Amino acid sequence: MIAACPAPFNLAAHVLAAAAQTPDKIALEILRASGAERWSYARLQAAVRGTGTGLAALGLAPGARVLLRLGNSVDFPIAFLGAIAAGLVPVPTSTALTAPEITAMARDLAPALVIAAEGVAQPDHPAPVLTLDRLRAMRDLPPCDYVMGSPDRPGYIVFTSGSGGHPRAVVHAHRAIWARRMMWDGWYHLRPNDRMLHAGAFNWTYTMGTGLMDPWAIGATALVVEPGAPLSLLMRRHDATIFAAVPGVYRQLLADGKARDLPRLRHALSAGEKLPDATRAAWHAATGVEIYEALGMSECSTYISANPARPAPMGALGYPQAGRRIKIIGGEEGILAIHRSDPGLMLGYLGPDGVPHLPLQDDWFVTGDRVARAQDGAISYLGRDDDMMNAGGFRVSPLEVEGALANHPGIDEIVVTDVEIRPNVRIIAAFYTAAAQVEETALMAFAAERLARYKQPRLYRHLPSLPRGANGKLSRRAVQAQFKADDDNA
Repeated sequence: MIAACPAPFNLAAHVLAAAAQTPDKIALEILRASGAERWSYARLQAAVRGTGTGLAALGLAPGARVLLRLGNSVDFPIAFLGAIAAGLVPVPTSTALTAPEITAMARDLAPALVIAAEGVAQPDHPAPVLTLDRLRAMRDLPPCDYVMGSPDRPGYIVFTSGSGGHPRAVVHAHRAIWARRMMWDGWYHLRPNDRMLHAGAFNWTYTMGTGLMDPWAIGATALVVEPGAPLSLLMRRHDATIFAAVPGVYRQLLADGKARDLPRLRHALSAGEKLPDATRAAWHAATGVEIYEALGMSECSTYISANPARPAPMGALGYPQAGRRIKIIGGEEGILAIHRSDPGLMLGYLGPDGVPHLPLQDDWFVTGDRVARAQDGAISYLGRDDDMMNAGGFRVSPLEVEGALANHPGIDEIVVTDVEIRPNVRIIAAFYTAAAQVEETALMAFAAERLARYKQPRLYRHLPSLPRGANGKLSRRAVQAQFKADDDNA
């Protein structure tokens, strides 16, 4: 349980408070194949507050929204925190988005400013554009004063992945960073002397929160690897004590044989999509290090997790973090909901009127995540409710089927969903990547040994790669769309 967020408050001031106590300590190391670029807390704060001064000089209204179209560089967190320091509301977005996609998002957002790197798709929108050169020049300006105010006012906006068909703008309060303190023990087991290495890019919100802001808020050191640099080698060479990634990164390191002895690594973290039990076990066998998983969402960061003091039982994800107030709608198995009083819950989705609106069922925000709770309170994740498959009247979790088939020695990655083979007739189908196509009869026999008949896929398809969204998550909707397009063209 954490105390209430203090007031007045500024998210950026909280994140960089360590600059006053340990100005010379290294806050950030950007790791390269040879050497590293290092930023002390003093240097980082000076760059952020100088950027705040430059942005404030543009005359934007307090609370104005700033759309970030920046790539994988330190410019991203500096611009993000600089905008917040100056009382503006930054909106990070993926560089993978196309011009039509970001134009549609900007139409909903109505930004007052776009900060854009060369080569990144920009929206067709009348907001002025600040170039990267002008942004970087702001770092050397005198420091701005942090704009303090209510911790409940808008602090930043992120977009959902669009799993519902259209990305939605999620408005978070300044207090969201204070609420993340529940994750320090509940998931990370984070300490000021830790060196947190995140495998993601600077401009990904998972990296921004877990890899940067949370280590800085506690006074630790954040490590980010330059694209293309040898991840496992640098993890060892630069004494990473905690490693955070998505399941696909763990699978890749294991497949490449690069999960080696890591003597300084205390444990690892996984989020973003369900971590297969087989991957968790293989990582532990190769490194001797445990992976602790967390469940979260754009609307509330993470709130269910395992940690070294309370590891999850086999097959479970973890436990509600101390201070969270959740319930399962439907009993011990059902849809997870978060109480409106949770300090990490969003202010709401940005409405057409420019005001955030929080959809509630009574006093609960319904997440759409289907879970089951064991007698000891451990939570198992069953998938998104709208991903649940219907097989002959039985509801089947795609994660259960994927978990059963992921251990097949010929399969690299697999995603399971239901597809329509003719009007009003749907079957369970498995799509997988592998070095070579696996005989369908062998896959069917493998499934028959592990799954009830109604849970077994009726169709298997080998693909060169599995479709992912802009945030890197496997997309079942994209798989279904690809299947339909292929079927229509057959």
